[in-house]
Amino acid sequence: MTPFTYPRAALVRRHGPVGYLDTNSFRPWLRDEFGFRCVYCLRRERWEPDLGVFVIDHFAPVSQSPELRVTYRNLIYSCTACNAAKRDQILPDPATVFLSTSLLVKPDGRMSGQTHEARLLIQLLDLNDPMFVTWRMRMIRIVALAREHDPTLFRNLLAYPDDLPDLSSLRPPGGNTQPEGIVESHFERRNRGELPDTY
Repeated sequence: MTPFTYPRAALVRRHGPVGYLDTNSFRPWLRDEFGFRCVYCLRRERWEPDLGVFVIDHFAPVSQSPELRVTYRNLIYSCTACNAAKRDQILPDPATVFLSTSLLVKPDGRMSGQTHEARLLIQLLDLNDPMFVTWRMRMIRIVALAREHDPTLFRNLLAYPDDLPDLSSLRPPGGNTQPEGIVESHFERRNRGELPDTY
């Protein structure tokens, strides 16, 4: 298992909160939706002492689509480094482009796109910058060593956060267009004993 295993299939949004006036109110929904990690580089909340390194990004930049500023489907969960690299660029959708079939993270930390869109996204976000490559290589090696020599540390590195959001307790002002998604939230799955120890 590598900490940089991208999804097999495109993300299908399972939540639909409506009516918040500020993007930060969407944070618990987006954390759950994007698996508590950056949609671009897969940096995990579990690895950070300060969750301030995770931000809410606008897929269509506000400067170009201000009407989508608080539209849930235009919001994604990102780390500050990837968000800064994205700036106001129009990018291919990482939730449909960065899949395990189209992206390879090599043991040396380099990313290799198997499709034009994946290569373009890697280039536009500068994800093969030496700093990123070194960081990924280090995390791959740490996780491999932990798996071999320290199972407790391995589980800790790849576990879900302890503070999974209870989305059923939230009341978006405009409601939730996909209330059935709450049943599949990580919080509810943990309560049912269906959430794996690592992912």
